[in-house]
Order: sequence, then C-alpha cells, then structure tokens
Amino acid sequence: MKYAVLSDIHANSDAFAAVLEKCAALGVDHYLFLGDLVGYNADPQRCLDMARELNFLASVRGNHDEYTISGNTELAGFNKNATIAIQWTRQQLNDEDLDFLDAMPLRASIPGTPITLVHATLDSPDTWGYVFDSHHAVGNFSYQRTQICFCGHSHVPVAFDKAPLMTGRKLVDRIEEWEHNFYYPEADEDFSLADELPVQLEKGHKYLFNIGSIGQPRNNDPRSSFAVFDDQTMTVSRYRVPYNIAAAQEKIRAAGLPERLAWRLEAGQ
Repeated sequence: MKYAVLSDIHANSDAFAAVLEKCAALGVDHYLFLGDLVGYNADPQRCLDMARELNFLASVRGNHDEYTISGNTELAGFNKNATIAIQWTRQQLNDEDLDFLDAMPLRASIPGTPITLVHATLDSPDTWGYVFDSHHAVGNFSYQRTQICFCGHSHVPVAFDKAPLMTGRKLVDRIEEWEHNFYYPEADEDFSLADELPVQLEKGHKYLFNIGSIGQPRNNDPRSSFAVFDDQTMTVSRYRVPYNIAAAQEKIRAAGLPERLAWRLEAGQ
C-alpha cells in the first residue's frame, strides 16, 4: 500500500490540486492528513470539498483548524496576518465545514500500520509546539509507540532517526537528505522540479518526519511538499511539486487578505 501524507494545505486549492495529480500518478492508495486545512490562503471552501472527496484514512487537527472552529477572538500566538486570515476564514465556512474540522482528533495511530499522526508534537499536541532539532525530537520519541510518526506545523521539512541502543550509533540523528531546503535551480544543472527524496527505513529504528507544507512552504522552496509511505518497500519519500502560484496569489488579493500572504508563496517563506 502507498499512503500519501499531506499537511498544512492552508486553503491553497491550486497547490492541493497539483499534489493530488502527483499522487494519482504515483498510484497512491490512501490519504493521511496532518492538519491545517484552512488559514492564510483564500480557498478554504474548495479545499474542504476536496478533502471530503478524498475520504482521509486518518486525519488530525491543526492549530488553524482549531482556532477557526473555536470562535476564540484572542488568537494567542498568531501574528496579525494569520489572525486576519482566520477571521476571514470563519466568515466563509458553514456549520458542516466547521463540524468536519472539529471531528479531527489531535493525534491518531492507524491500526494495521506503523504510523502515528500529529500536527505539532506527541507529548502535548494541544500546545502547538514545534520540532526543529534533535532535542525536540527526543521528547517526541518518548511518546511515540509506532515506528513512524508524521508531523507538520512548522512548514519546514526535517526528519529524525532513533537508532536502537545496541547499534552504537548516535541515538537520535537528523536525516539530512530529507531536507534539501534551498531552491536554487539555476545553480544546479541536474535540478529536478518534481524530485523525490527517499528514506529507506531500518528494522528496530523509529522515525519522525516533518513533511513540510503543501499550501505555504517556508524553507525557501516555493513548491508544495508532501510524503508517501510505501509499506512494501518500507520507504518514506518526500516529493516537491510545482503549482500555479500566481493563481493562488490572485485569489488572496481578490479576497482582500494581506499582501504578504501572497508574496510569501512565491518566496517560499
């Protein structure tokens, strides 16, 4: 089986559609979602409709989903642009949409698979902490009961490998080849716009993968990022897919949302 792992779509239907087209080409069997279907971008209703059509095998709620359904007016921890986008998003959605977001738990393990899902961290998913380095990863692994945990939230791809004690290797190590965060095609003749970054899983190891963002990448690479777990080859691969950024930007401007939200899509920041 091939499981597509999607995260941080953030109401960007153009990016979402490009990723789903790639998933179809890869022969994906099931879809998993790591949260933040809404926020920042200007097509929340369309993204909700697309998500319902996918019938996620499992999904978890993100902080933008949470604040959209909560009615919280303070939006603690959100910057001005994010707050404006959440307030605008609330006006676009109906009760059925809000119920769809509310039905997603904060973390989930999938029976019959080695997979756990969380938007932020397993230790305290409702406080919306980030995993940026090995120190944070160690804390997450303490609560991880499956071989693989997928997370999102930071919009920056990063991955960690926890080796068994008897191997003599560093207990928690960063998987550098997963990241490749900087986007300089003009400086690389072999650069691929839709490349694949695979990781071969080893028995006895645990893995934490932050897969990056579909709808608002922040790693200087404006392409949508998502992952596929193949339980036959025991690989997790990250894919980077270009999409129509100009179309997404035009929707943001037409909705009257902050210009920075449009600009950052092109910059990958």
